[in-house]
Amino acid sequence: MASKKENPADMSVEQKLKNLYQLQLRLSDIDKIRTLRGELPLEVQDLEDDIEGLSTRIGKYDEEIKHLTENIRLLRDAIASDNDNIARYKEQLNEVRNNREYDNLSKEIEFFELDIQAKEKKIREADAIIAQRHADIETGRQTLEQRRLDLEVKKSELDEIVCETKAEEEKQREKAKSIEATIDPRLLASFKRIRKNSRNGLGIVHVERDACGGCFNKIPPQRQLDIRMRRKIIICEYCGRIMIDPELAGVKIEKPAEEKPKRRVRKATKTKETKDATTTA
Repeated sequence: MASKKENPADMSVEQKLKNLYQLQLRLSDIDKIRTLRGELPLEVQDLEDDIEGLSTRIGKYDEEIKHLTENIRLLRDAIASDNDNIARYKEQLNEVRNNREYDNLSKEIEFFELDIQAKEKKIREADAIIAQRHADIETGRQTLEQRRLDLEVKKSELDEIVCETKAEEEKQREKAKSIEATIDPRLLASFKRIRKNSRNGLGIVHVERDACGGCFNKIPPQRQLDIRMRRKIIICEYCGRIMIDPELAGVKIEKPAEEKPKRRVRKATKTKETKDATTTA
């Protein structure tokens, strides 16, 4: 009969730490693969955002040109109507019977002439904006074309790197996934939270030269002893990373070679006989 799978929560602290460290190794390998891609994914995303923004801007310029062109058409129609009114009032001037009628017609003609001048000014302003928008669209299209070319190059580079590293990344992901299944969900959640908050992506580190392998702050001897005892999960009081002793992590720590004490060389002293012989001579 097959043995029942062990519940991750019932594992010993030693086994939990060992599994966590193995998971960290797999995730660190994935991080290294992502590092190989460098800033390319971000550059590709930025270029895609730029292209989308430029396309939207050009679309808005086109809509603005259409709106201004329609306004110009309406203004020209209004000017034509005003000219018709002016022509009609001028004909009526020839038929006035008194000064009052003449003044009223003159004021109407003046009003329409001023209105025409205002409309013509609006047309000139709209024409200037349209010309500027056409120039903006042309510049935008040139920039858009350049961005698309850059995007093709960056995507090609990224696809090449992804193609080279995809198989290895998937392999490490599968290993990480299988290890995660052996870790208590609460401990795994804490580990992922710690990893997310650390710059180098390390959620569990081993003691190195009496210091935390993550933040390199010194660890008191008693705390190091507790870590070596593997009786409970211990975190660094400075950076919050989970601590594991090097032996359990399978890391060999090279001890500094002990210096051999220098042999004391005694100076040769002359014996009494030698001294006497020297004196007699």
